[in-house]
Formats: sequence, structure tokens, C-alpha cells
Amino acid sequence: MTTSDYLAIFFKIIGSLALLIYGMKVMSEALQKMAGSQLRHILSAMTTNRFTGMLTGTFITCAVQSSSATTVMTVSFVNAGLLTLAQAISVIMGANIGTTLTAWIMSLGYTVDLTSFVFPSFLVGIILIYSRKMRYIGDFLFGISFMFFSLVLLNTSGKELQLESNPQIIEFFKSFDVDSYLTILSFLFIGSIITCLVQSSAAVMAITILLCSSGVLPIYLGIALVMGENIGTTATANLAALGANTQARRTALAHLVFNLIGVIWVLCVFYPFVNAVCGLVHYDPTGHNLTQEQLAVKLPIVLAAFHSSFNIMNTAVLIWFIPQIERLVCMLIKPRHSDDEEDFRLQFIQAGIMKTPELSVLEAHKEIRSFAGRMQRMFGMVRDLLVEKDENTFTRIFDRIEKYEGISDSMEIEIANYLDQVGTAHLSDDTKMKIRSMLREITEIESIGDSCYNIARALKRKRTGKEEFPEKLYEQLHQMFELTDDALTQMNVILSGRKANLDAGLSFNIENEINSYRNQLKTTNITDINAHLYTYAIGTIYMDIIQECEKLGDYVVNVVEARMGVRQHNG
Repeated sequence: MTTSDYLAIFFKIIGSLALLIYGMKVMSEALQKMAGSQLRHILSAMTTNRFTGMLTGTFITCAVQSSSATTVMTVSFVNAGLLTLAQAISVIMGANIGTTLTAWIMSLGYTVDLTSFVFPSFLVGIILIYSRKMRYIGDFLFGISFMFFSLVLLNTSGKELQLESNPQIIEFFKSFDVDSYLTILSFLFIGSIITCLVQSSAAVMAITILLCSSGVLPIYLGIALVMGENIGTTATANLAALGANTQARRTALAHLVFNLIGVIWVLCVFYPFVNAVCGLVHYDPTGHNLTQEQLAVKLPIVLAAFHSSFNIMNTAVLIWFIPQIERLVCMLIKPRHSDDEEDFRLQFIQAGIMKTPELSVLEAHKEIRSFAGRMQRMFGMVRDLLVEKDENTFTRIFDRIEKYEGISDSMEIEIANYLDQVGTAHLSDDTKMKIRSMLREITEIESIGDSCYNIARALKRKRTGKEEFPEKLYEQLHQMFELTDDALTQMNVILSGRKANLDAGLSFNIENEINSYRNQLKTTNITDINAHLYTYAIGTIYMDIIQECEKLGDYVVNVVEARMGVRQHNG
């Protein structure tokens, strides 16, 4: 074969791998969209012990055809406090088993002629994509068709890399001693690096199957690449966890530790283990007495069988040692120094990769809950400011409130930018509506921060003017602050719960009380000023605070409306 022939085969293989990765991505995203929030509910509900957690991870990974999606989802759930570290480790173990289904699907592409299936599927898929109700099924068909079409192309490329035609390539791989552990470790390392770079274990598995089935790569070296792929695939979750909290980073590290331990013990019994797997599928690992056609059929099955055997046995052994793995990762990753809550940082939104809109919406919702909780703490500082007599303490509290106001502005922008990025994806109507509601929520929560700051400024203005509220006004302000805090508490209850179990009526009732009390105090204030019970300046500051509390109550109701999807506010 000439250099141009080799170059043509190389680009054909690279293009086919790109098509494979794209097909897997489209298929996985379509499955996740079809499942919707059910995957999240399954993952959070079916992890009562290590075995149900393992089965849950297996089921979800088989369903979405992406162990990376499952592990990134798991890391995010730990970051959001929905799963414990021990539960997450069991889910990741199951994900490793579930991902072996991909290898079996690929082996099917090398043993069955898929051409007759692929092109009709493309036709049906594109028709369904333009059908509004069935577009996710169409996306799934399109994705799986692309995946199988790429396997057909890879199979064709493999036939062009036959033994007789490429003695140079064969001699190159024959130069490696397959009986040497140094060679096995070298190919294991190569498999890890390639998987880290392409961020797709499926692509590495496909190229391994291609090289082995064409007779270019000995089975022992192919299996070493597969073992390396198991280590490299953990990079996805570890990258996703970089900006997460300590428990989430420990979860990602546990994935790496789990796979590393598995690779280490398999290396100790590498040749007997590989020979045993080959015996299960009736294949001679030396490859003697097999034609090129027989190699093309047998070797993909051998690789898929090894991948399944390795992950199933590794899980069967290590599932009993989850507490020990948990202790190990806790020892390796120490908690960060307690972050100053008054420094701006997002707790749940992270720059993870391969996240679905459903998971991104969950992260944003958690961040909004944190945002709302922070604003209620800010209002608590305002209440402290009202009664504070010491000048230095008053200044310190006011400075904290001012800092919180800046944080609320930053949080609104960061969450809005994140939701804007999520909104660029192909979303379901339900997810689009959730994002619109969340954008409204963060706008209103930021306005709550503005009202808190305005009240603090009014109190500072009173202190600078060396004037004091009469005791009667203090009592009325305390009562108004109590009603406002009740409204904030109810808002946070609604943000933290499910719509089906909550009632917005209480929030509306509290707001009506605030409005009625504001109207009553407004009338009383005019009467008291006319009676010279206090100065007009004090009366103005007092009413500014009352009016801000009433505005704050309106913002709270707007948040509740956005969360509950109701319209009941009359202003």
C-alpha cells in the first residue's frame, strides 16, 4: 500500500471515530431527555444501601449509554447534598458495569451487517425529529444510526488493514513482547492518556476493536488498552468536580481509586485472567488457526467479554470495601479551610462537562435556594442593626450588609449567565419554562437584597442625624420585621420543597398582612407627626423602612409565584 492509501485509511478511521462520538452523544442526550427528571428521582431514591445503589448506577448507565454522564450526575448530586459519599461510590460501581453494554453493542457492529438497518433508521429518525411529540425518539434513532454507521465504516477500514497488505504495521506491533509486563503497562498507560484526551471511552474501545479484529494488534495489548480506558474515563468526573465541594471531589477521586485498585489486582493475575476470559468465548489467545474473517468475529466478543468480566468482578470484590474506600478518599482530600461565607462563591453550579439540561437546572435550583437563604440572613443582620447601640458594632454590621448586597448582585449575574448557557441547548418545553421561572426568581431575590440594603441605609441615616425612634415606633418596626421574616421563611420553605406538597396561600396571606399593617402605620404616622410626637424627619425615615418591608414582601410573593407557577398577586 502506498503512503496516500495509508493516509486515506487514517482519515477514514478518524472521521468514523468522530461520527461514533457524535452518535453516542446524540443518543445519550436523547435518552436523558426522554427520561427527564425520572433519572434524578431514581438516583436519589434507589440508593438505600450499597447494592441498590450499584444496581441503580448500572440501570441508569445502561439507559443513557454513558458512564461519564452517570458519574458527573453523581458528583453533582453529592455536591448538592442529595447523595452521601458512600451512596455515590456504590452508584459509580454500578456505572462501571453498565458501561460494558457499549462494548457489546460495538461488537455487534463487527459481527452483524448493519447497513440494512442504518439507512432506514436515518429516514425514520429525521421524520420523527420534525414531529413535535416524537422528536426525542427521532434524536435517539439518529444518534444510534450514526453510531452503527460509524461502526460499519470502521469495519470497512479494518478490512483494508489486513495482515497480508500491511506487513510493516504487523512487524511494528510484533516488536513488542506480549509476555512482558513492561509492554502491558506501556499500552495501559497509552489507553489511559488517549481516553483522557478524547474524553470518550467508547472511541478508545472502538479503535481497540478495530486494531484487534484486523489482526494488527495482539489480544493481550488490546486488553491492556481497555484497562487503560477504565482509568482514563475517570478524568471526566474529576474535571467536573474541580470547582465542587469537598465531598464531590472525594466522589470523583473514589471513581479513580476504584478503577485503579481493579487494574492493579487484574495486573497481578493478568495472563491467567485473560486466558480464562478467552476460554469462556472459545478463543485461542495466540490467534493460531484462525482466518481473518474468524478474527474479525471473535476478537470484538473477547474484548467485550473481558470488559464485562473485569468490571463485574471488580465490583463484586470492592463493593464490600466501600467504607474503606470512603475513608481512603477522605484521608487523601482534606476539607478546604472554611470559606468565608461573606466572600462571593457559587456552591452548587460548577463548570462541569457532559451535563444534561435536567442536571443543570437542578444545580441552578440548588444555587437559587442558597441565594434565597443568604438574603434571609442579610435581613437578620438588618434586624440586628435596628437595635444595635454600639457605634463600632453598628458600623461592622452595616459593612457586612453592604458586602452582602454586592454578593447578591454578583450571584444574580452568575446564575443568570449559567441559565443562559443552559438555554442554548436543545431543551424540552418543560425545561424552558423552568429556566424562565428561575430567571424571574433570581431577579426578585436580588431585589430582596436591595430592599435590605435600603433599610440599612435608612437606619444609618437615622444614626447619622443623631435622632432616635420613640419606643412605640420600635415596637411597630419589630412587628413589621417579624412579618417580613415570616414571609422570607415561607419563601425558603417553598424553594426547598416540591410543588405537589406545598401551598402558596400562606405566602399570600402574610403579604396581605404586611400590606394591611403598612396602610395602618401610614395613617398612624401622619397623625403622630401632626400631634408632634416625633419629628417629620424621623417619620420619613420610619415610613421609608416600612415601605421597603412592604416592597420586600412583594418580591417574596413574586419568587413564590415563579416557583409555584401561579398568578395570584394583586400588588
